[in-house]
Amino acid sequence: MTRIGIALFDGAEELDWAGPWEVLAAWAKQWPDDGVEVFTVAASDEPVTCAKGLRVLPDRTWADAGKLDVLVYPGGRGTGRELKDDSVLVWLRSTRESGTLMTSVCTGALVFAATGFLRDRPATTYWSAFDELRALEPTVDARPDDRFVDSGEVITAAGVSAGIDMALHLVARLHSVERARDVRRYIQYDPEPPV
Repeated sequence: MTRIGIALFDGAEELDWAGPWEVLAAWAKQWPDDGVEVFTVAASDEPVTCAKGLRVLPDRTWADAGKLDVLVYPGGRGTGRELKDDSVLVWLRSTRESGTLMTSVCTGALVFAATGFLRDRPATTYWSAFDELRALEPTVDARPDDRFVDSGEVITAAGVSAGIDMALHLVARLHSVERARDVRRYIQYDPEPPV
């Protein structure tokens, strides 16, 4: 079983986590023989209020999530608080130390920078957050033109909708390009914008 946790916190940008959730949960539900489990995880089981007001209940807490194969960490207004919260940074570091593939969307990369995950690595983030990213981690190889950057144990995605692309990449990396194409067709994701 591949266990994928989608992190939630107050102020998380909705599409940062819901985009990857849709991709990865569609994979898990439509192809159950692939052995994928996807769930949300937060510090507590209290309701989380996201950046634009959507309230959600996490499926699991940090304490009861168990070993994760992949963590998706969103961005949003709440990351300013998260990157200064020692309990968050300790949890992220211990999660990575257990062998979890760490992925971020948007300004989630800033929190990863605060943990030291992006030291001497290529990474991307939201288009207006690169100065802050460099301030948090001066050694980062900033990639402002990339939708996502896979540097091995850490994957970062650019802003908001780029998390969908990163999640499809995850399906390809963890299973196959063919399965990623199946999922993309199932969710009817057309990456060419209408405007």
